[in-house]
Amino acid sequence: MVLALQIILAVCFVGIAADLLIDINKNHKGEASKAGGKLWAQGLFVGVLANFLDTLGCGSFAPSTFMYKAFKNVDDINIPGTLNVGDTFPVIFEALIFTNTVECEPIFLVAMCVSAMVGAYAMAEIITKWDVNQIRLWLGCAMLATAVVMACKNAGIGPFGTIGDGIGFTVGQWQFWVAVILNFFWGALMDVGFGLYAPCMATCLLLGCSGSVCFPVFMSSCALLMPANSIVFIKKSRYDVVATLGNMIGGLVGVFLAWKVITSLPMHILIYVVCVVLLWTSYSILSARAKDLKAKKA
Repeated sequence: MVLALQIILAVCFVGIAADLLIDINKNHKGEASKAGGKLWAQGLFVGVLANFLDTLGCGSFAPSTFMYKAFKNVDDINIPGTLNVGDTFPVIFEALIFTNTVECEPIFLVAMCVSAMVGAYAMAEIITKWDVNQIRLWLGCAMLATAVVMACKNAGIGPFGTIGDGIGFTVGQWQFWVAVILNFFWGALMDVGFGLYAPCMATCLLLGCSGSVCFPVFMSSCALLMPANSIVFIKKSRYDVVATLGNMIGGLVGVFLAWKVITSLPMHILIYVVCVVLLWTSYSILSARAKDLKAKKA
């Protein structure tokens, strides 16, 4: 079952790469060769750093966008396509590495991936009509509470018990169905710009999975969602060639480096890293809500 998932991911990787190279040759001929060393260096740097952070669970879109704005090397109109197309390859690479090196219950892993995919595609029209700031409030507070609870569990403080060490759940366990249903909604929320990494990670941890098991689950879930977005942007040729290729190549390096860091960390340290990611996600979501409400009042 996991092997079948890995084959699908590999096919997606090769298929999107072929589609991208064909479009570059057709609609962007000469752009890569004419770009100077500075642009290539910036593209590779963004790819390495953003996807290093992505592998830790922080997400890559926000840091990538920040760096593109700072470097002024990608037109605003091309940023969404550059992020989606360029990050597709590192995210699939993440999923392939972690599904091969971290033990996870196969049926749980596949069910979580399918659930996220169905949520993203089936709920697209419905979820976009929801109040985004209300979602931000609930999700931001939930991430904050989860980070506090997990840090206390990790440190043995309070009545929270200890960190789980499960490798996932089977169909006969209630945790399986709770996780699958929640991942359906986390996948749906990607339609309005919420990342799946942090809420999926929080779900797995709170239900009793070990910290390491979270990684193949949320990475594989996203890896199966991103190719569809990439195809759309490639068809429209709405991406920056150098930044996309830099994200692709540099991203693979960043993922590999972060994987070495994660797999070398003792579990209690890894959990604290996860808590930091959850706190950062909570801050990002709640600050975005505050800025939006302020803008509406102005």
